[in-house]
Amino acid sequence: MSDSPTSSMGSQERLVNDIRAVIVDAEDMLLATADQSGDKIAQLRARIEARLKDARSRLASAEAILVERTRAAAQATDDYVHDNPWQAVSIGAGVGFLVGFILGRR
Repeated sequence: MSDSPTSSMGSQERLVNDIRAVIVDAEDMLLATADQSGDKIAQLRARIEARLKDARSRLASAEAILVERTRAAAQATDDYVHDNPWQAVSIGAGVGFLVGFILGRR
């Protein structure tokens, strides 16, 4: 597994999506058990609601970190292209040539 910023952002994005799915599932479960009563159900619902609140908070933090890292990567790319315009053009031309060559062989 690579520790590059791109792979890190991809795994963080998957984590955010997974947390979001868990929150939705837990909320659905709370709605499904809303008509049930009893001490144990009430305690369970209270614990689930507390954990949901915590999960929402962590999700917001993870999303903020992901957005900040994405902005930083975009800014670093922009700075690099401005500092090395001909090298960036050469890399783009090389990639374009390789893609054209590979697609042309098909």
